[in-house]
Parts: sequence; C-alpha cells; structure tokens
Amino acid sequence: MSAHKFNPAKLAKLNHPDRYNRENPERIWETLALDDPRVIVDIGAGTGFFAIPFSRHMPEGVVYACDIADEMLDWLEKNLPAELQGRVIPVKMEERTVPLAAELADLVLMVNLHHELEDAAAILAEAWRLLKPGGKVAIVDWKDEETGSGPPVEIRLSESRIRQQLVDAGFGQLKTHGILPCHHFLEARKPFNQ
Repeated sequence: MSAHKFNPAKLAKLNHPDRYNRENPERIWETLALDDPRVIVDIGAGTGFFAIPFSRHMPEGVVYACDIADEMLDWLEKNLPAELQGRVIPVKMEERTVPLAAELADLVLMVNLHHELEDAAAILAEAWRLLKPGGKVAIVDWKDEETGSGPPVEIRLSESRIRQQLVDAGFGQLKTHGILPCHHFLEARKPFNQ
C-alpha cells in the first residue's frame, strides 16, 4: 500500500465524532443544493460517512459507495442500517476506474481522496464519464495548511491546483464553498452539451 493512502487499520478514525465538526455531511448536502438526485457515486467512500446520510435524503435514489479497500467495503456491508439496504451499494473499484455505467450519476463525490490519488486526471476523467450531462462533481479535501489533524501538509493540494485539474478535465461552473474549517470544498458541473 502506498505511503500516502489511508491505512484501513485506522478505520475507526473515519467514524469519530470529531469528524462531524470538521466535515458535516448535512452542511455539505445543503450546500450542494441537488435537485432530486437519483444516483450518487461516492468515490473513496470508506465507511459510508457521507454515503449513509446522503442516502437518507434520497428515498427514491441510490448511493454507490466505492472504495479500493476491501476492509472498508466489508465494514460498510456489515454496518449498513437495514432501511438503507439496496439504497447504499458498496462497490469495489480500482485506483483509476469505477465499474459502473456511464452517465448514471447526478453527483460524483470525493471526500479526503484527492491528496491520495496517484492520477488525479484519470479519476476526474472517470467522474466525467460517470456523470449525466449537467451533473455535479464535489471535491472535499484537506486545506494545504496545518489543521491539527489529517495527512501531512506536504501531500495536500492547494485549492487553485484542484480548480485547475477540474478545468483541465472539462468541468465548468466551478464554485468554492468556504464553509468547512479544515477542508477545501469545490463543486463543478459537467456541461449539458459537450
């Protein structure tokens, strides 16, 4: 396992209550202002910290919780609330590919993943492929400054670098949301006509 990847042995950190103060899923959901989404693809979903609460806002929809780590997917399957069975679907993915159909997602979400990526351009191309025309991508990742927790500062990315990667991948209507104390939060859209 690469040194910059999250260690699945530290899985409990992903569900720690302090995380709600830093990365409140409800605030992120409200800020994205999605219009009746039916499919969300959560890339690097871990223990479902976002997939589970987002699913609760989508009684008619599904969240694909994608991860490369079997430990994460196994944990999620064992701990998924009964009422969300079939609405949060764990998916084993590869470093650069997600085994889902093209143009199925209203939102592709990536939280605390960007600094771990070996090939950001490839995963952004994959997000583009997965999104319906007009769909959104949201990237939430650690600010490139000391935040008291999180990965080493030297492997974090600047907001401007993430913005440029989104532009290079073809996304438009970029927005930055300054609502999180320790994280960049960027949103962009796949154009309707490509």
